[in-house]
Amino acid sequence: MAPKRPKGAGAFPKPVESPAPKPPDPSELYAALDLGTNSCRMLIAQPKGNQFHVVDSFSKSVQLGSGLESTGRLSRGSMRRTIQALRICQQKLKRHKVRRMRLVATEACRRARNAKEFIQQVRRETGLQLEIIEPEEEARLAVISCAPLVSTNTEQLLVVDIGGGSTELVWIDMTKVPKIDRPKAIMRLHTGFHAGDSLFPAAKVVDWISVPLGVATLRDQFSDVEDDSARFALMSWFFEENLTEFAPYKDVPPSLGFQIVGTSGTVTTVAASHLGLRRYDRTKVDGLRMTSEQINKVIRGYLALGPAGRRRDPRIGQDRQALIMSGSAILQALLRCWPTDRLSVADRGLREGLLYAQMSADGVLEGGPF
Repeated sequence: MAPKRPKGAGAFPKPVESPAPKPPDPSELYAALDLGTNSCRMLIAQPKGNQFHVVDSFSKSVQLGSGLESTGRLSRGSMRRTIQALRICQQKLKRHKVRRMRLVATEACRRARNAKEFIQQVRRETGLQLEIIEPEEEARLAVISCAPLVSTNTEQLLVVDIGGGSTELVWIDMTKVPKIDRPKAIMRLHTGFHAGDSLFPAAKVVDWISVPLGVATLRDQFSDVEDDSARFALMSWFFEENLTEFAPYKDVPPSLGFQIVGTSGTVTTVAASHLGLRRYDRTKVDGLRMTSEQINKVIRGYLALGPAGRRRDPRIGQDRQALIMSGSAILQALLRCWPTDRLSVADRGLREGLLYAQMSADGVLEGGPF
C-alpha cells in the first residue's frame, strides 16, 4: 500500500517577496562633480554615520586639457567630449532628484583663455552650472577627503594630490592636537587653511603649493623626447625643480610621526600594480601603506615594459597607460624630497572632499558639524 501523500505535497510554495530596497530620500542626497584636465568624475551620496554611502557614480576620461599646453585654449573636440560626459551626469542628477550639489572645474579651466565661454556653453547645453575653483580650495578639499586615513600618531602630515593639470601639496602640523582628535582636526580644515579662533584643537597648515604640472601637462612638456627612459628622467627632474619653493622642514628632518598621503590615479595604479590586481579593487588599495622601495620597484617594472608593454598591462588600464609614466615621475620626485620610506595610498580626492565639506557644513555627519 502506497504511503499516504501529505496534504499539499508537490505544490509550489508561495513565493516570499523581499521588499524592494527603499530609495534614498532625495533631500538626503549630495552630489560632487570634479571636472579636471583629464577626467570628469561625479559621486552622488547620502550621509551615513560620520561617513557617506555612495548611491551613484560616474567617471570618464575626457582629456579636456588636450592641446592646452600649446594653444592656451580648450579645443572644440575636448569641449565636445566633455559636454557629452556632462550630459550623462545631468541625467543622473535628475533621476536621483539631487538638490544639494557642487560642480567644480580645476586647472584646465583656470588656465584656458576660453574657459568662460566653455562654462556658458555647458550651462546652455546641459543646464549644469560649473564653478572654477582656486588652487587653495582644491588643495583643501583633497586634504579633508584623506582625513579618515590620518593616523592618530601623525604629527606632521603631507598630503599630495597629483591631478591632470596640477599637483597640490599641503603640509600640516598636528603636534598641538590631541592624538584622538587628529583625523577630526583635518576635517575641520573645510572652512579654510587659516581659520580664525576655534573651540576645537586646530591643525596648523604650515605651507602649501599648487604646482601647475600634473600627469597630462608634464607629459605634454616632454612629448618630443623619444627615448622612454630619458623622457621619464627629465620629467622627474623638471618636477623636482618646481618644488624648490616648497620646503617647510628642509633643515629639520621630520620625526617618526611624519606621514605622506598620496591621492590620485597614479598612486592607486601603482598600488594596484604592486598588489598584482588584474581587476581593480578599491577595498584593497584605499589605505594601503607602501614603502618607497615597493613604489620604485613598480616604476622600474613600468620602464622595463616600455610603451607597448604598458599598453597591454591590465593592471595599468587603457585610460591610465598614456599618463602613468608622467605620474610616476612626479611620485618618484616627491619621495626623493622628503626623508620617509612610506606612503599611504588614498583612493579618494576632490569629489570626496566636496561631499565631506557640504555634509559637514550642514551638520548631517555623526559627530559634526566639524
